[in-house]
Amino acid sequence: MSICPKNKSSKGHRDQRRANWKMASYNLVKCPKCGELMFPHRVCKKCGTYNKKEIINVED
Repeated sequence: MSICPKNKSSKGHRDQRRANWKMASYNLVKCPKCGELMFPHRVCKKCGTYNKKEIINVED
């Protein structure tokens, strides 16, 4: 037995079902060194540190 709908789904019912596919907002965390918001598990763009170690030299 396979799935076989008995009646056609209307456009409104179809769109109500698809309305739950939302984009999630980005998860941002504070950098422990400078306090700037950044993505988790990434190098901070402002101070260039990751896991409390300087990875890239950022000139101010």
